[in-house]
Amino acid sequence: MHHGGSLWVKGARGWLMFRARVGIEWSMQFCADPAKVDRLRQDAAELVDAFPLTLPALAELGYERAEDLLRTTIEDADAVEAWTDSLFNSCVPLSHGNHQGILPSVPGEHHYPWPVKGADFVRYDDFQLWVTLPDGTHGAVSPVDRRGSGDGHVRLAFVPEGSAAAPALAEAQDRGLMAVLPANSDVAMQAFAQQVAPGRRTASGPLSPGARRDGRHPTG
Repeated sequence: MHHGGSLWVKGARGWLMFRARVGIEWSMQFCADPAKVDRLRQDAAELVDAFPLTLPALAELGYERAEDLLRTTIEDADAVEAWTDSLFNSCVPLSHGNHQGILPSVPGEHHYPWPVKGADFVRYDDFQLWVTLPDGTHGAVSPVDRRGSGDGHVRLAFVPEGSAAAPALAEAQDRGLMAVLPANSDVAMQAFAQQVAPGRRTASGPLSPGARRDGRHPTG
């Protein structure tokens, strides 16, 4: 379970989890301003109040502190600690890899920026988000147009500090531009490898006959 801002509620069809505006990592509680954490509590309380089945269901499960946590103003370090380790912050279910993993195995939330890492949970199965860059470092890319457009260019979304590509990405961001790699680059070919026919030298063009329209693996 990840300290990632887990807001659990019970709806008509069962349990749902929303993510808070920000999650408090365990070690970060020691620099957390109680007044700012209290605003997270207020957000959580408003969400839970919109799902009236939640508190009775939590009490039935034995989590009787839920209502007290939601209704008590956070004013000191003890209250910050209680909130940090509560159901409303510390219970984002993640596999070990997605929690703590490091490339080239699995990119974990503790090591990669959430706006990029989050795409792992919504991307097409046959799009390779994480790629190996020419200098051997690992980065993340995204398509520049919708699936089936035929455009094989990719936008460089993340590279680690020290990567040879880092200055180019930083310059693009400073200028309000995208760092885009050509469709025939090794990086683009990695990203679209499962969508292009074997032997093709560019990622641009139609989806290969073997690529499913929905991008899912046959067993997915």
